[in-house]
Amino acid sequence: MNRFIALLVLLLLLPLFMAVGLIIFIEDGSPIFFKQKRVGVNYTFFNIYKFRSMKKNTPNVATHLLENSESYLLGIGGRLRKLSLDELPNLINIIKGEMVFVGPRPALYNQDDLMALRVTAGVDKLKPGITGWAQVNGRDEISIEQKVAFDREYLARKSFWFDLKIILLTVASVLSSRGVNH
Repeated sequence: MNRFIALLVLLLLLPLFMAVGLIIFIEDGSPIFFKQKRVGVNYTFFNIYKFRSMKKNTPNVATHLLENSESYLLGIGGRLRKLSLDELPNLINIIKGEMVFVGPRPALYNQDDLMALRVTAGVDKLKPGITGWAQVNGRDEISIEQKVAFDREYLARKSFWFDLKIILLTVASVLSSRGVNH
């Protein structure tokens, strides 16, 4: 069901995809997508797709680890991140079966501390999501321990209605740009 809905959403948002891609291409050339190794279900790995919000020469590390990360942002990059438009290509990952709409955000391949906590909590068994309970409860503002506690709570409460609540809270959060630090 996630794959079918993701395909429909992708088709509906195709004009937006094309507009964002064109702006990125005009500003900094190709590629328009950024792909990065992430941790999937059961500690497997996959490449996540995002719209590129940073310049081509940016080191491939978590943004908070960059010195003067603002200097790496494309002109459109900050806006893409504030509105979470850079995440739209995650729909490709859903269509491929690597992600779902709601679940823990996929960890970076080198976030061993986060993954160790997720394995201990049993949430490594969940497919990663575009959004999740931790994202609507703090996003970039909470510690990894808090994220895992929210992920564990999500696992315990997982249901269609809880997912719907998280999606609605995500829309509200994105519209207010709440919890976005970079």
